[in-house]
Amino acid sequence: MADVILYTRQACGYCTAAKRLLDSKGVSYTEHDATFSPELRQEMTAKAHGRTTFPQIFIDGLHIGGCDELHALDRAGKLDTMLKGA
Repeated sequence: MADVILYTRQACGYCTAAKRLLDSKGVSYTEHDATFSPELRQEMTAKAHGRTTFPQIFIDGLHIGGCDELHALDRAGKLDTMLKGA
């Protein structure tokens, strides 16, 4: 199984939708709640090439973007393959 990391914040509908999709696929992930952590926000922004919106999602170290990109990968039939890992 792939290593999945999400940077999230509280009261974020997009974060909830992304987690719901991953949960529906039985995927375990590491969630970093950056709501009250400027350090985590800076870390996320650096890893996400300057993107500051939530969530930011990484699969096996590859930055895939946010909730919209996660759902687009799923619709394209590519997400399951990525989640299986190398």
